[in-house]
Amino acid sequence: MEVFAEYLAHIDNPQHRARTEEVLAWVTKKFPNLMPKIAWNQPMFTDHGTFIIGFSVAKHHLAVAPERAGINQFSDLIVQAGYDHTKQLVRIKWDSPVDFSLLEKMIEFNILDKADCSTFWRE
Repeated sequence: MEVFAEYLAHIDNPQHRARTEEVLAWVTKKFPNLMPKIAWNQPMFTDHGTFIIGFSVAKHHLAVAPERAGINQFSDLIVQAGYDHTKQLVRIKWDSPVDFSLLEKMIEFNILDKADCSTFWRE
């Protein structure tokens, strides 16, 4: 988690900081083989040099980016969880609960789907 310390320190809203820290700590604990890093000024996790999932803080939500394939795979579950999404990210409003089971499914999907991927992003 120390890799994210500076990023978290720059989140002004204490509730947003706590929620972001909770999610990042959960991913770190649940998926200890993933590499935490800051890239493009946001926290993300990689596996064998390929992107698995990223997060960013916005005024009204925590954005979760599992790449387009992750969104496509889970779009029905994303909507069922009450989240808004675009082609590239899921928006978890600050006052909404985090659906950790959905987050786990997205991460597991990307780990398996990108097991043989040799590039950072899907081609």
